[in-house]
Amino acid sequence: MREEIALEIIHRYGGIDGGHHKQWVLDQVVRALTGAPVEDQEFMIMGTSDEYEEWVRLTKAGEDGPETYWWDVGIPP
Repeated sequence: MREEIALEIIHRYGGIDGGHHKQWVLDQVVRALTGAPVEDQEFMIMGTSDEYEEWVRLTKAGEDGPETYWWDVGIPP
């Protein structure tokens, strides 16, 4: 189910122009794959999950500490 939702988000929104919109698509896919709650009608993520929060924490961490890199949730199209 998680993969189906992620693929549907990519299908619906992946072709929209703009880096900030592409980042939103990436964030939505990560949320779907990490079990964050999904609003079924539009597949828009509402809230987070512990798995999502941990993924973001690990993604931002690096050689210079916990905020070495950034994660941007983007802007909905």
